[in-house]
Amino acid sequence: MIRRLPEGLVNRIAAGEVIERPAAAVKELVENSIDAGAQRIDIVVTGGGRDLIQVDDDGSGMDADQMVLAVERHATSKLPDNDLLNLSYLGFRGEALPSIAAVARMEITSRTRHADHAFRLQIEGGIAAPPTPAPGRFGTRIDIRDLFYATPARLKFLRSERAELMAVVDIVKRLALARPDIGFSLHDGARRLLMLPPTADTPANRVAQIMGSDFLNDSFYLNEGSTDVRLSGWASLPTAARGNAAAQYFFVNGRPVRDRQLLGAVRGGFADVLAHDRHPALALYLEIAKDMVDVNVHPAKTEVRFREPDRIRGLIVGALRRNLAAMAPRATEAMAKRAFAYTQQAQDLPGSVRPTASAADNMGLFNTPLQGAFAHAAEPSARYLVPDATNRGDVPSQPVGRMGAARGQVHGTYIIAETETGMILVDQHAAHERLVYERMKADLADNGITRHALLIPEVVELDPALVLALDDRADELAALGLAIESFGPNAVMVREIPGHLGKTDIKGLVSDIAAEIAELGSSETLRNRLDMVAATMACHGSVRAGRSLSGPEMNALLREMERTPNSGQCNHGRPTFVELKLGDIERLFGRR
Repeated sequence: MIRRLPEGLVNRIAAGEVIERPAAAVKELVENSIDAGAQRIDIVVTGGGRDLIQVDDDGSGMDADQMVLAVERHATSKLPDNDLLNLSYLGFRGEALPSIAAVARMEITSRTRHADHAFRLQIEGGIAAPPTPAPGRFGTRIDIRDLFYATPARLKFLRSERAELMAVVDIVKRLALARPDIGFSLHDGARRLLMLPPTADTPANRVAQIMGSDFLNDSFYLNEGSTDVRLSGWASLPTAARGNAAAQYFFVNGRPVRDRQLLGAVRGGFADVLAHDRHPALALYLEIAKDMVDVNVHPAKTEVRFREPDRIRGLIVGALRRNLAAMAPRATEAMAKRAFAYTQQAQDLPGSVRPTASAADNMGLFNTPLQGAFAHAAEPSARYLVPDATNRGDVPSQPVGRMGAARGQVHGTYIIAETETGMILVDQHAAHERLVYERMKADLADNGITRHALLIPEVVELDPALVLALDDRADELAALGLAIESFGPNAVMVREIPGHLGKTDIKGLVSDIAAEIAELGSSETLRNRLDMVAATMACHGSVRAGRSLSGPEMNALLREMERTPNSGQCNHGRPTFVELKLGDIERLFGRR
């Protein structure tokens, strides 16, 4: 028999979709404060959010009648025209307060600007008492106690108190990054975890507050797009990447989101400069016409759907790649600080350091012409090596260019260069590996990808949905040298593969590409495989560590680094050089 569920049970079921952990409750309450026009939001969380969640703001407040409506399901002030395609608020579904009230003990104290006093409303397990007059300042304060006491099974699945608290911190950081004009504070009952005063209109100051000034120093700013779609924000240099994606913040029209499409686009933008297990830190803001994005995908409102997902992906991938390629070689300040700290900790002089160039070379007197730069490098990529430096003349006595002038080589591996502002230490193998790789990619782009026709086409059986996904992207894959066509509803036929791949697991490659397209809407697998082959060739064809270089050879390498995109990191994302400013060197010797 079909029957209606009791209202209390319905509310608790619905609460499971909206409030799955304390951080979700904090998110909903803080978003309500932002929508109410608050300029200051103070948050207190104890017991990881189980014992108490308190959100206090100076927003518009509510009168007694509005408070009663606020805790009814699907009652909201944020859809004045009932238009889900033109959303101007973070909240709009009218589910947050009734969902929280259904599984906790809630108390709301609120006062409007024109009221003589505040009103207080108490709700326990979804049952509300009549509002009563109470003392209180302008704005709203909501106290949530004993979260999930009405659904004890949910308590069993919460993580440790510290883990839940860290999730709350992350949520507040994301909301604060989205609204730098609002002041935020977070307290755990014993200490203040965050204190973020409002900043200027630009989010740079708020980004520095949350991600640190080192992040801004070791990142690049991008601002690209058109009238209806624009991407701006900061992304870390590849050499400042991290071991996880925790420091990746995305915002769509001021709304913090966690979307797989955006994560995949960032991975594609950094694919050529980062190892697969490294992740850039970033704060990216996407402003898009409201009718081009749907935020009404899930009650948590952290997922979005784009009307033109390929365009959004192309904008993100292209903007990241263009900015990375356009940057002059940059060393991260964090890397320089670590190098300086290591030097300060040294107890003995590095007696094992032996310059391999001659004494005259170390004095900058490089007078021997180069008979073909890096002529002894491995054969497979010899045609991609640094151009002949015979006609470059003697090494200048004064630093030139961004990378300066070579002054010597130590341990046959590291080049010491003098710059106008200090010195640079270059890993010759890592640097040359990137130079060779970039030349190979340019050659590939100019001459196209060679194709290898299979004598016997390979048939790969797949789920019908994956076959359709591959069929939709057949033209893109063909441009990369992979020619496929449908072979019935459950299989595809592979007729050609990229020649650079050589002998490869065709079935595994096609299956990986199909799965990636189905999950992210596009695939980088094939391009990554091609890049991996080129990177391997570049690694084996680069000047090796331990090889003695002449002065002109070292300077030819430095000049080529200045002209080559992405030369600040090798093909695996490791830095190719470290820079020490003159002030740092002077401090080492007590001159400052």
